[in-house]
Amino acid sequence: METRISKWGNSQGVRLTRELLERAGMAVGDTVRVEVDGARLTMEKARRVRRRYRLEDLVARIPKEFTPEEEPWGAPVGSEEW
Repeated sequence: METRISKWGNSQGVRLTRELLERAGMAVGDTVRVEVDGARLTMEKARRVRRRYRLEDLVARIPKEFTPEEEPWGAPVGSEEW
């Protein structure tokens, strides 16, 4: 698809067709991440991070030699099945 860079007030923008947005899984109002690689612009839908930390970042910080162990919870105190 070819389009033209246009000026809107003090900003510039590119119009994208609805079909193109649908194929990319994007919609009007979505937040996108734009990156520059030489003379190429890439745009991808931004991932929403609801909390301060992302699970991927936290898991990456676990030491490689870490071995999880079972934690003793004590004797049952109610009608637990285990």
